[in-house]
Amino acid sequence: MSSNTFGKLLSITTFGESHGPAIGCVVDGCPPGLELAPEEFAHDLQRRATGKSRHTSARREADEVEILSGVYEGRTTGTPIALLVRNTDARSKDYANIAAQFRPGHADYSYWQKYGIRDPRGGGRSSARETTMRVAAAVIAKKWLRQRYGVTVRGFLAQLGEVAPAGFDWSAVEDNPFFWPHAAQVPELEAYMDALRKSGDSVGARVTVVADGVPPGWGEPIYGKLDGELAAALMSINAVKGVEIGDGFGVVAQKGTHHRDLIAPEGFASNHAGGILGGISTGQQVVASLALKPTSSLRLPGPTVDVDGNAVEVVTTGRHDPCVGIRATPIAEAMVALVLMDQALRHRAQCGDVGEVAPRIPAGAGDIGAAGQGSRD
Repeated sequence: MSSNTFGKLLSITTFGESHGPAIGCVVDGCPPGLELAPEEFAHDLQRRATGKSRHTSARREADEVEILSGVYEGRTTGTPIALLVRNTDARSKDYANIAAQFRPGHADYSYWQKYGIRDPRGGGRSSARETTMRVAAAVIAKKWLRQRYGVTVRGFLAQLGEVAPAGFDWSAVEDNPFFWPHAAQVPELEAYMDALRKSGDSVGARVTVVADGVPPGWGEPIYGKLDGELAAALMSINAVKGVEIGDGFGVVAQKGTHHRDLIAPEGFASNHAGGILGGISTGQQVVASLALKPTSSLRLPGPTVDVDGNAVEVVTTGRHDPCVGIRATPIAEAMVALVLMDQALRHRAQCGDVGEVAPRIPAGAGDIGAAGQGSRD
């Protein structure tokens, strides 16, 4: 299977299936000298993990990272870093009854058409289990970005079904299982998900990721645009059906006088562009949002066909998320961080001698969370 690697100067290759013995990745291009220990991966992997609340899949994986190469005496060596996570709680028998059926909304049929064979256990390679290794790889990227440039990458659940945040507070995001930025609404989300789970149905979600401290100049002008590569990386996440940079599709109804982020010596007046102009960062917050589709693994029966083309009824049992967006925030953060580190290395390689160019315009207004409402105006 091709195309399991992304990135240029920082490249990430993932491997493994949902119910195989292990999953893993190879991180190539990380500069030498970065302190790295296995325990540093635990926090973000637990943020992504299932089984932490009744609102996600009940699968409980240990997600302990083994560093196989690229680190000596606690520091990266500049050689490929191989990371491995063993699967410890797979229940393949849950998929025995549907191994010969194509689940609607899943990759079963498309994988069958491409390869003539598929691993039906938990979706195999198409499972969100694969994203564990993206999050692990991004632990390295987040640390390097923070130490080298002071860049931080964080995200939040910006919409759950029809529910949107009634307020915004970054400090609330890590204190609830939804990554929700308004603590007072968490009981409402709990009730919403309880009713959804009882009905046997699922729902979609929106996640927003914000990168603070990105200096101006990262990104390429044409085919390596920062926003283009962010969009591709975020679209590669399972269940993502749409990506927006800045105001995204909201620009359709905007006038140019509103959308243009006016500039003054004291800073930008707004950030409708999401911190990127002409494919290159401006020094403002880099803002990207993604839309995730409803989970297609449902216990409600529906028609499909089997591998012989016969009409059958499918019912998906087992452990599944009624809303995959609840766990998507750390995954989205990971993809943004990996793209940013790759772009930082590429900028340093080509334009490292340019240095800081005057004038350097401050970020100004429009930061998400700055006024407590998540507004970019």
